[in-house]
Amino acid sequence: RNEVFMVYGSFAYYYDRFMDNIPYDEWTAYLQGLLKEQGVKDGLVLELGCGTGKVTRRLKACGYDMIGLDISEEMLEMAQNQENDGILYLHQDMREFELYGTVAAVVSVCDTMNYITEPEDLTEVFRLVNNYLDPGGCFIFDLKTRHYYRTVLAENVFAENREDCSLIWENYYDEENCLNEYDLTIYAETAKGLYQRFEETHCQRAWELEEIKDIINEAGMEFVTAYD
Repeated sequence: RNEVFMVYGSFAYYYDRFMDNIPYDEWTAYLQGLLKEQGVKDGLVLELGCGTGKVTRRLKACGYDMIGLDISEEMLEMAQNQENDGILYLHQDMREFELYGTVAAVVSVCDTMNYITEPEDLTEVFRLVNNYLDPGGCFIFDLKTRHYYRTVLAENVFAENREDCSLIWENYYDEENCLNEYDLTIYAETAKGLYQRFEETHCQRAWELEEIKDIINEAGMEFVTAYD
């Protein structure tokens, strides 16, 4: 099969600058509310695709013992450069991750699951989550929808200028295969008046809710609900 799985490279070092409009505090409060609804008020929580640890650190501040897992060494380097307060960061592929024991909950935000583009790979991720969850534990994750790729990104080009770096973000949506390709070009000042160009290509898949329900069941878990 054609396997598509992209890893953040050079862009990791500029990720937080260009994502500074994301309401991480609100997201974390919402996540904490969902966790409490499922009876997870404290304990060990795993974040899949933790990136630079923005949500990981906030959940830690809410009283959870956090594990952050990501496949990008660069993202984890940025996370570990912060005040971690006992957070365990693991450099692993979530399609084959291993933990030392079970956890009360697993969370995954910022459309991490959309980076899994093959049904068998997503099933394996969910199987592993199920394997490492305490009995009655919960898995909370988000997904960009087909509507988002088709009508919001809509093969648009976005550009941002910051004081010492610029980003050009091009999108190409393959309707037949439900795949969205992101071409990222970053110009970053590496010395006074000297700019370096970095390029990365990422790919995400749009999943339908019914597909996700089937995969959840196949992985041995129970679908609870989906929120808009």
